Amino acid sequence: MTEQTLSGKKPFLYVVVCAAGVAGDVGRLITAAQERNWDVGVVATPQGLGFLDAEAIEAQTGYPIRSAWRTPGEARPLPPADAIAVAPATFNTVNKWAAGISDTLALGILCEAYGMGIPTTVLPYLNSAQAAHPAYRRSLDQLREMGVLIGSYEPHKPKAGGGADRFRWEEALELLAPALSART
Repeated sequence: MTEQTLSGKKPFLYVVVCAAGVAGDVGRLITAAQERNWDVGVVATPQGLGFLDAEAIEAQTGYPIRSAWRTPGEARPLPPADAIAVAPATFNTVNKWAAGISDTLALGILCEAYGMGIPTTVLPYLNSAQAAHPAYRRSLDQLREMGVLIGSYEPHKPKAGGGADRFRWEEALELLAPALSART
């Protein structure tokens, strides 16, 4: 439980969405979080934006989707995050994040979250050829060392897509639950 929760406000979840085939179903995670009394804001990678129905997501959350840096003096469109779920997370985002590369707003938020102690989970969605690359395994190990909670999705076959039926959106909330209750 956070100070926001103690003051009567709902905790705030950032959902970071990457450019992956299942991204269009992110509303499932938003609904699950809202049913658990979370307010939700979406941060998309620049490429991830093209996979989303922005109008539907903004109507569902009540917040604009963020994907670009604010200009100096511009108001923050989202409250501070109490937790972050990266879902779906691509090979590219996992590797850049673990390496500390902050070249998009989404990665900047993720890199800062570690230093701010914000509970974070990641649900990778990638194919088995990408998952076989040695950098990916090292990146997952690095994220685990940082305290990031990693989802259980098994990569799908290359060039076949799929796996959407096995992508457990709610797992993000299940993984975050113990970390959040420890903060009470």
